[in-house]
Amino acid sequence: MRASRLLSVLLLLQARGRMTAQQLADELEVSVRTIYRDVDSLHAAGIPLYGEAGHEGGYQLLDGFRTRLTGLTEKEAQVLFLAGLPGPAADLGLGALAAAAELKIEAALPADLREGSRCIREHFHLDAPGWYHDGDQIPHLPAVADAVWNKRIIHVLYHRWREPYEIKRTLEPYGLVLKAGKWYLVARCEGTMRTYRVNQILDLQVADETFTRPNGFDLGAFWRDHLVDFRARLIQGHAVIRLSPTGRERLTECMSSQAVKAVDETASAPDCLGWVTATVPIESLIHAHGEFLKLGAECEVLEPPALRAKLATTAKALASLYT
Repeated sequence: MRASRLLSVLLLLQARGRMTAQQLADELEVSVRTIYRDVDSLHAAGIPLYGEAGHEGGYQLLDGFRTRLTGLTEKEAQVLFLAGLPGPAADLGLGALAAAAELKIEAALPADLREGSRCIREHFHLDAPGWYHDGDQIPHLPAVADAVWNKRIIHVLYHRWREPYEIKRTLEPYGLVLKAGKWYLVARCEGTMRTYRVNQILDLQVADETFTRPNGFDLGAFWRDHLVDFRARLIQGHAVIRLSPTGRERLTECMSSQAVKAVDETASAPDCLGWVTATVPIESLIHAHGEFLKLGAECEVLEPPALRAKLATTAKALASLYT
């Protein structure tokens, strides 16, 4: 552990130039006293490192010195693609490895390229979850990720949306996908490729048996095909609606991109009050009921009759509640 930290001190100074003992301590999550001891050890090893006191002081390597001890370990190389995604890396239990890989790459870059990469990091930041969702609580994600990596069969107790709600499944985990802050497992079950929300796994047991993942399996291609099929299966009907000018403006905030596109393509000419009539796809009566309520009195459902009646009942109940 200490040898790894000494190397980290050296790499930090090589990558970032002058740093104070407090900055090094904060970066490595140790005490300032520990940093002092580490610097003394580096001095004793012949590393050309010097320190300056004062407000603008700190530790710095002599100009021209560069260590070649920047080789990535096997595990650090494996998580390299997560170096810019600290949140997902931490979810997978790989946060420390991703940080170490990023530091070694930064230290190995020439000064001009290093400054450019640092500038990008300072100006662009990826935050995957949506505005109103901080991501899933996923206690079993590290175990699932380990099973994916080591091709180990897993036995899970899974909660699904229809009865029976809790089911047991034996899965061959092929890969993990992070979609809008939610983790999905792509796995083979009973000879069929399926997807599972990782946060819906209630219990998980890793088996001793392993499985063989087909060489030609493309996780990205599978997921793209899965999304196309998923969206096609979602649409169960259509609704004819009237939208006010305000309702049409709010559409992009409240409804799916498919609904927005459908309104743009099917909207009639505005009437004297600016309202338009359009036809939009819907998933189900229950789902559509909740979606159209978001638009309040800025949207009127004309068809299907069952959806219109359901919204009318809700509107009467709300009127009674607020009268």
